[in-house]
Amino acid sequence: MKKQAEARIPTQVGQFRMIAYADKVTERMPHVALVAEGFDPNKPVPVRIHSECMTGDVFGSRRCDCGEQLSASVKIVSENGGVIIYLRQEGRGIGLINKLKAYNLQDMGLNTAEANTHLGFEVDARLYDCAIFILQDLGIKSTQLITNNPDKVEALRHSPIEVAGRIPIIIPPQDESRPYLETKQELMGHLLGL
Repeated sequence: MKKQAEARIPTQVGQFRMIAYADKVTERMPHVALVAEGFDPNKPVPVRIHSECMTGDVFGSRRCDCGEQLSASVKIVSENGGVIIYLRQEGRGIGLINKLKAYNLQDMGLNTAEANTHLGFEVDARLYDCAIFILQDLGIKSTQLITNNPDKVEALRHSPIEVAGRIPIIIPPQDESRPYLETKQELMGHLLGL
């Protein structure tokens, strides 16, 4: 994987550089780094490693808090010279089609973890090697990781990147998202304080 393209992206909350990373320039779904103005890799950088969630990020689904976490994280990194790493690993690594199948199973009473395993997948099949590569490519040595997920913290702790601190990103649960968030807290160890 390497940097394939870069451009300036003005947004409602600030100026960013968007950098696309992929093995080939023809890749249609690259991983992306969104680098805020004021970025300084020589100090602990606020970083959100965010896995794609089309239903939440794009369409505002209330089944999860992903889109709200992403929006809050973009604001934090914009104000603090940080970075969003957007990984193309939809549905905790199972892809959009299987995620929709998992939603149907959840509607029949399974929780999100049970639905994934019922479909033959791990509860969470995401990997963070690409994020670590991108952080190193950007020259980041130390992060303030914007996450509630202890697996992300652990992944970075087993890499050359220091986790100098963790910034929680707590989104108040909605009626539709509460069961999902409770499962994330109880079965996956997410630090949500529910």
